[in-house]
Order: sequence, then structure tokens, then C-alpha cells
Amino acid sequence: MSDETLTRIAEALERLRPPPARAPDWDAAEAFVWHADPDRLDPVPRVNRVDLRLLLGVDRARDTLVQNTRQFARGLPANNALLWGARGMGKSSLVKAVHGAVRAEAAGLALVEMQREDLPSIGRLLTLLRAAPCRVILFCDDLSFSHDDQHYKSLKAVLDGGVEGRPENVLFYATSNRRHLMPRDMIENERSSAINPSEAVEEKVSLSDRFGLWLGFHPCSQDEYLAIIRGYCDAYGVDVPEDQLRAEAIEWQATRGARSGRVAWQYFTDLAGRQGVRL
Repeated sequence: MSDETLTRIAEALERLRPPPARAPDWDAAEAFVWHADPDRLDPVPRVNRVDLRLLLGVDRARDTLVQNTRQFARGLPANNALLWGARGMGKSSLVKAVHGAVRAEAAGLALVEMQREDLPSIGRLLTLLRAAPCRVILFCDDLSFSHDDQHYKSLKAVLDGGVEGRPENVLFYATSNRRHLMPRDMIENERSSAINPSEAVEEKVSLSDRFGLWLGFHPCSQDEYLAIIRGYCDAYGVDVPEDQLRAEAIEWQATRGARSGRVAWQYFTDLAGRQGVRL
């Protein structure tokens, strides 16, 4: 094959390659969503969040994450954080609420959300964020990996490793139902089938070790569940007798087979609708 033919092939491939993502207008919004192929950061006109004061039953995790985020917003050392545990207990809501609260104190803190499926593009995203004129919380909701999933390798070097490492102006927050981000049966399978079981398991679970903060979320008690609903009623001006609230809320969670902050909000949404209160 001649040099001229190789040159034409190279030029054709260059034309087919998508152009690099353009930096967004960082002043256009307080939050952005990352999309890969083609790469772009889309502004979010209005962030879907609740007020930090309405997140009850997670006081310790709330206070820790607020302090860590404040340190980061002020240019001080801060840790990547993994929020793990029970479904519906406000992990993703806490990340968005903390971002809103800290941004109100110190302007110039952006939130960028990326999907787990887009993790292979995280290197390109960080190149874009490295040049941002602000500090950025990179947020991945419901982060977990299956048996044949190799996406975790894209994330490992970013969190703690690689030549460049994580940009100084970027902090990574993730939520997951699993502390080690892998299903237990997957870890046990690795232990039983690998030539060197300890090394195989270590490769899989070491990803979660790269988060400096582990914040656990556990199922709430009935008293906490009722207190969450009462907090919503007080915040939105929904007036309902205590006996009625208690009976209906307990019946609601019984029909759902679960008791969590999410179930509390779903009951309150129904209650507010019946009371004619707009949320």
C-alpha cells in the first residue's frame, strides 16, 4: 500500500472522528449533564432537589458531606465520597441538596452528573473539567458493576492513580446500594474460582477503598419515617391531625412493603394532593 493511500485513509479517519467537546458556558447553569458520543455538557435549567433541612434521619451523613463540600468549595483538601446503603433513604437527594446549600454560601461550585454507562468517557470529561473556571462536583448516581463489567477500571485510575490523577478542581461523589459496588455473589464467585482468590477479590473491591468518605444509609425506623412526613407537612403547610397522619402513613408503608424516605415522600405527595396543596 502506497504512502499516498495511507495518507488518504488517515485523513478520512480524521474526518470521521467526532470533534472534541466544547466547553460550556459555566455561568449558564449551576448543574450540567454529561453525554458521550458525541461528547457534550448540557446545562440543567432547574435542578431537581429538596431543601437540605427536609432530609431527616441522615444527620451524620449530612453534616459530614456538608463539611467535606465546604472544604472543597474553599479550595481546601477534600475527599471523594461514596454514599451507600438502603434504597430510598436520600443518597442522591443529599448530594444535590448539599451542592445547593454550599453553592449558596460560595458561588462558583458546579455539579456535573454522568451516567454509569458513560464511565469509559470519563477521561475525556476530566480533560474538559480540568480547564473549567470553577470547582466541580462530578456525580454518578446508582454506581454498581456486574460480573463482566469492566467499566470500573476506567474509574479506578481517576479516583486515585494515573499520571495526571484527578484534577484539583474536581471532586467525585457517587451513590450505590452496595458498599463495595459489586454484588456479593460476584465477589464470592471470584474467591472460589480464581487461581489466586485474594488477588481476584482485591481487584474487585479495591475501587471502593479509593473513596476517602464512606457514608452509610440504613433503613429508617417507624418513628423516623413518621418524623420525615411530619417535617414535610410543616414545611409545606399541610395541616392534618396527628392520629390521621399516623394511621394513613403506616398503612401506606405497609402496602408498599417498605419504609424509607422515598416512601415517606410518596405518601406526602398523595396527602398534599388530597389537601389541595401544590408542591
